[in-house]
Amino acid sequence: MRGRLSSVLWHVGVLLLLAVVLYPLVWVAAATFKPSAEIVGSLRLLPVEPTAENYERAVEGVGGVGIGRYFLNSGLLAVLSVVGTVASSALAAFAFARLRFRGRSAMFAVMISTLLLPFHVLIIPQYVVFQRLDLVDTYVPLLIGKFLAAEAFFVFLIVQFIRTIPHELDESAKIDGAGPWRIFWNIVLPLARPALVTTAIFTFIWTWNDFFGPLIYLSTPEEYPLPLALQLFIDEASGSDFGALMAMSLLALVPVVLFFLFFQRFLVEGVSTSGLKG
Repeated sequence: MRGRLSSVLWHVGVLLLLAVVLYPLVWVAAATFKPSAEIVGSLRLLPVEPTAENYERAVEGVGGVGIGRYFLNSGLLAVLSVVGTVASSALAAFAFARLRFRGRSAMFAVMISTLLLPFHVLIIPQYVVFQRLDLVDTYVPLLIGKFLAAEAFFVFLIVQFIRTIPHELDESAKIDGAGPWRIFWNIVLPLARPALVTTAIFTFIWTWNDFFGPLIYLSTPEEYPLPLALQLFIDEASGSDFGALMAMSLLALVPVVLFFLFFQRFLVEGVSTSGLKG
């Protein structure tokens, strides 16, 4: 009886914790069917008079731009960021983990030290550079770092994974006449798939949810991604459409959830096998 009671109490505690964690998501889902006045003026979880008008206004968009354009902008940024980050980080990680060249250790240490540098320290100089190059209000400032292996965290993650791959595979390939590029493409890259998928998942989620970067560099509403489009529903000078804001927020979660569910097996495998080895 004591063991059963402990098991029941443990499961009840886990369910209560799950309810606390999921409550914000449930509240947002319920708020999408509430009028704006009820969202800000009532503490009820469920709507008194459910309505689907919020989704109609969300699909229509805001500022004369439909929701499809915002999804397209976010998807373009996310896909290009994934391609650039995975490709450049994999190449840089292979160089650090497998190639021997002068200054490799020092360069790797400098790269790791950039993780300790706050992003906000770089905002002003980066903005000045892109402004003088006439690249503000374009996607270039948001994407160029992805293609230049500027994401030190992902480079480090892939380096740690590559170091777990036996060097004997490289030596066997060299005996068969393979060079560094062929070893990278035919041996290391397929075996490093869990780490690459982990990089792709985190890059997609972080880019899709990024608000600060587009806020700094983009000023044309037609180029806004979804996070910036959401704030257009809130107007301090006039009325704010909280209902459409909640509906678009819920719709914006769908691609991220689907992307995570599709690749979650590789994510768990990549995190569990990368670790801190090497």
